[in-house]
Formats: sequence, C-alpha cells, structure tokens
Amino acid sequence: MPDFHVETIGSGPRVVLVHGSVGNGAATWESLRSLAERFELAIVDRPGYPPNPPLQRADFEQQATEIGELVRAGDHLVGHSYGGVISLLIAAQQPVRSLTVNEPPAFGVARGNPDVEEFLAKMRVAPGEPREYLAYFLPLVGSSLKLSDPLPPPLEAGARAAMVERPPHEAEIPLDALARAPFPKLVVTGGHNPAFDAVADVLEQRLGARRAVVPGAGHSIPRAPGYTETLIRFLESA
Repeated sequence: MPDFHVETIGSGPRVVLVHGSVGNGAATWESLRSLAERFELAIVDRPGYPPNPPLQRADFEQQATEIGELVRAGDHLVGHSYGGVISLLIAAQQPVRSLTVNEPPAFGVARGNPDVEEFLAKMRVAPGEPREYLAYFLPLVGSSLKLSDPLPPPLEAGARAAMVERPPHEAEIPLDALARAPFPKLVVTGGHNPAFDAVADVLEQRLGARRAVVPGAGHSIPRAPGYTETLIRFLESA
C-alpha cells in the first residue's frame, strides 16, 4: 500500500489521477467523478497534501518514484499541472496505456522563450506566507478564486504544500524516451497563458502528442467546459 492517500471509485479501465499544486486530489478532480460509471478512478492525494501529513520539502522526482509504484502497465495516467510533470517522469520510466497532461509547468523544456522566462522571474519573487502566496500565484495562472481571510484550513494546507515544492522547471523531462514510448499522449491547455502554451508546443512536437485546448477555467483545466468529454474521447480511443 502507498504511504499517501488514494481514493478509488468506479469500475472499468483504471485511470490514475495526479493533481497539481494547491488543490488536492478531491478538489482537482471533482468534475471527473462521473467517469466512475465507466472507469476505475484512482484519485491520488500527493504526499504533503491533505489528508496526508505536511512535508517540509516535496520533490517531483521522489513523488514520481512513490506514485509510480501505484501505476500499472494497463493504466491511463492523467496529471494536472505539477502532477503533469510527475506523470511525464513516471511515463518515461514505465509503460502505461495512455498519458494525459494538463498544462504541466515543465518550463525546462522551453527555456529561452520570453514568456517562460517572464513567468519564472515572477515566481522567484512569490511571497512566503500562504494567503499572500495564493493572492500572488493564482492570478498568474489564470485562477479567479476569491480568497477568504482567514483561509479555509484545506486551502491553507494546500498553499503550504505548494510553497515547499521543488520548482518544476528544474525537472529534466526525458523527451526522447517519451517519444519512443508507443502509448498515446495528450497535452491539454486552456488557451490563457503563453508560458504554458510554449511548454505544450514543445511536448506536442517532440512527443508526437495530440493537443487539445479547453478554455474557460484558466489553469484549472479539469473544471473547464468540455474537458471531461475531451478526456473521455481520448481515453476510449486509447
């Protein structure tokens, strides 16, 4: 058994869902729970995120190893944001049935792009307190979430978890290994941020990945109108 929380619902082909920063698995994938009618969903709460205990430091490489132990060869792997970086690393190391990543901040693959460099420069000066961090970070990624004061405990815990994550642009994505892997890949963007678009352009071209754009929710792509239908079509085609 993994030493982090995983909720499993539904039956059918297995889909492992790996959330991003700030929101845990339940918060990120709420809109996909209807997929349990035709898929088994393994909704991961990454180490450091509720209901798991907090961490002093989180690293995408370590979490790729930990969560990778949960992933089987016949699974569909879906990663959102920071979880997309983790999912890219997992899929480069072991076979999956398909790989979907929603705006992974794998900015290392697009260094030198002006929009990427501007985004990274802004993140380097992000505030160090949870509420101030969210007030700064969320608009950067196109979120319109209204923050209460004080923050709800789950949101404060998510902010603290995000603040101790290793910067995702440091990830070295094995593009060649992923390109050689025979399983289908899908890269999803929200059409709202040129830095994320730049990363997706590289992944689409280098991996031979399919591309989908689902606007309407900024970086919170699983909540965007049409995302669920887009994902179902891809999973069933795979």
